[in-house]
Amino acid sequence: MGTVFDHDVNNIASLSSHDHEKELDAGALFVLKSKGSWVHCGYHLTTSIVAPPLLSLPFAFASLGWYGGILCLVIGALVTFYSYNLLSMVLEHHAHLGLRHLRFRDMANDILGPRWGKYYVGPIQFMVCYGAVIGSTLLGGQCLKAIYLLLNPNGAMKLYEFVVIFGGLMLILAQMPSFHSLRHINLVSLLLCLAYSACATAGSIYIGNSSKGPEKDYSISNNKETRIFGVFNAIAIIATTFGNGIIPEIQATIAPPVKGKMFKGLCVCYAILSTTFFSVAVSGYWAFGNQAEGLILSNFTQNGHNLVPKSFIFITNLFTILQLSAVAVVYLQPTNEVLERTFADAKSTEFSTRNVIPRLISRSISVIISTTIAAMLPFFGDINAVIGAFGFLPLDFVLPMIFFNLTFKPSKKRPIFWLNMGIVVFFSVLGVIAAVAAVRQISLDAKTYRLFANV
Repeated sequence: MGTVFDHDVNNIASLSSHDHEKELDAGALFVLKSKGSWVHCGYHLTTSIVAPPLLSLPFAFASLGWYGGILCLVIGALVTFYSYNLLSMVLEHHAHLGLRHLRFRDMANDILGPRWGKYYVGPIQFMVCYGAVIGSTLLGGQCLKAIYLLLNPNGAMKLYEFVVIFGGLMLILAQMPSFHSLRHINLVSLLLCLAYSACATAGSIYIGNSSKGPEKDYSISNNKETRIFGVFNAIAIIATTFGNGIIPEIQATIAPPVKGKMFKGLCVCYAILSTTFFSVAVSGYWAFGNQAEGLILSNFTQNGHNLVPKSFIFITNLFTILQLSAVAVVYLQPTNEVLERTFADAKSTEFSTRNVIPRLISRSISVIISTTIAAMLPFFGDINAVIGAFGFLPLDFVLPMIFFNLTFKPSKKRPIFWLNMGIVVFFSVLGVIAAVAAVRQISLDAKTYRLFANV
């Protein structure tokens, strides 16, 4: 009897999965192809998390001090690894039942209800991902400008011109047809993040050991208000650095069966993450103390004088620019999926004229808009801090625990239930405070804001 019942259940699951495949829209069919291995998944995860914002970690340490900085970094690593693993388990569970979720909003629709997916998870994921594209484009332009000034100190080119140049590279990369097609780019991206992290660490150690660097001062501001908001701003920076926001879309690239593959991919990612985050944060803060800049590479030049060889700064910035292009194109994928679903025809082939022309036009317009915003708003980093507080914190630190508890319904007597709820409450409160701190920073910096400013 049991065997017959199991056979029926498997048949139902198979039929359900088959029906689900038939119902896939163009976005899921063309952008979120399920053809990758766990190794490819590791490449995608590493590119989406281990990105140039890690070069801001010494700056975060300047507001937290040694103990606070290392503690926050360890907690961030543990909580996000745990959170992403829970999200993966929920996705695997639904895939086993024959309903494979390929997008974050699909999960929210099924677990929380359609309104949550449509009006909350979908919009904040789009805002976070498109914000990351704009932020990467702006940072790419800033790194290009740094190289230009290195080679031509009296050059007259403005920041927005370099942002447009970086946007030109993005126009080409945006045409990569699917998330899976980025696997080789993301392998190179993985190597690049190791390269510029090694350069940042080596540069910091070199300057810290020489007489060229600033006097080491690890004291924290005496002003109570500045210190409190500094701490929350630093925590928001660290949380955003660990942020991902596209775990379901990355897991969607894995060929079935998916069980256990995401965990292996996460292990690859977090091995790289541990190596890069801690080495850059500790060496940068050790060398520059509370004078660490928002981007540690800025500390390598002081009052117009290079503290490390010019070629070293050039190579480090080049590695950073190249990886930023990969990061930006990864975070374009949710936007590409929406565009594909809206304008493509699932009944035509992926590379038919009917689908290629709308894809080329819509993706190009998407990149032009993001590049224009980056060029217009060189203070977008402040805006991105607000987006991170409202977006990355809920998507990565809150929703995975809620999804797990609602899907597996652990008993309230089990520690995992209360651990998950504790994380939800703590990071929800932290998100609100971080948003307030980010808005305060915008109000403080507002007087310096100018459209197309050359900063």
